[in-house]
Amino acid sequence: MKRTTMRRVAGSIAVVTALSGAAACGASGSGGSGKGAGTSGGSATRVSPVAALRSAEKSTDGADSARVESTTTMGSMMSMKADGVLGWHDGLTGNLVITYTGGTMAATMRQLGTTSMQARYLPDAYYARMGEQFARQAGGKHWIRYGYEDLARLGGSSGAYLKDQMQNTTPNQSVKLLLASGDVKKVGTERVRGVDTTHYAGTVDVGDLARKNSDLSAGQLAGLKKQLTQAGVGTETVDIWLNDKNLLVKAVEKGTIASGEYAQTAYYSDYGVKVSAPKPPASDTEDFKDLLKKQGLTPGSGDTSTGSGSSS
Repeated sequence: MKRTTMRRVAGSIAVVTALSGAAACGASGSGGSGKGAGTSGGSATRVSPVAALRSAEKSTDGADSARVESTTTMGSMMSMKADGVLGWHDGLTGNLVITYTGGTMAATMRQLGTTSMQARYLPDAYYARMGEQFARQAGGKHWIRYGYEDLARLGGSSGAYLKDQMQNTTPNQSVKLLLASGDVKKVGTERVRGVDTTHYAGTVDVGDLARKNSDLSAGQLAGLKKQLTQAGVGTETVDIWLNDKNLLVKAVEKGTIASGEYAQTAYYSDYGVKVSAPKPPASDTEDFKDLLKKQGLTPGSGDTSTGSGSSS
């Protein structure tokens, strides 16, 4: 494997794994197996959309965890599916199995002899477990560690935003997004995977979300807005389905980026499920910033932020 291929894979995985975790939580609304349940009970169809969403938002804090199943498409770059359990009591924790089903990312992963990996999220970092072919190129180590502080330094404003979201997000960002947008409507009632739900929808501004739902500085927000503009990200549509306790069952987000359309559909269940996310053994873990140094690259330099440099 060429050094640039290895760097490109590791860099791409840094972004994709972060997005998978943040999106899985960010598209989630509320939960709980009775714990922290919404205050409106079975009256979701008799209250205003805003009241129903506020009930869903409040119930999230007590839920602690949920089982997540999602599919994501990002233009020609990738399509993937993710399945696992995530918790948010003290930062994002948990495990997802991510399988790349199409796009350039799947083709790149096939060079490593696999199209799937395990992503493990801890309060200070997330880890990606690669296959045997990658391990042979990384001194026998299977895990790559991406520290959130390193992510912020390597990725500029977008990295700082991902760090903020990974460390501070709760799984109600789509609900917050609709509430903050001022554009939310009740679509109707539908049955989703055997559950009676009420469907709400709206259009939101991605940059506005960052401003309202992060702790970024003015300079970081300005940089993020520039990067979002360059990536072709503007507005997106958000649809959520709540059950009779105003707990999230399904969420869909759609928009456009420079490489084409993107969409994510996520389903949530088994709220309050136990989450186990032990730190991978240090002897089997390579730190991303150390991986860059070993390949003669300086962490924080322009061509390491996304791992998309040209091959040589």
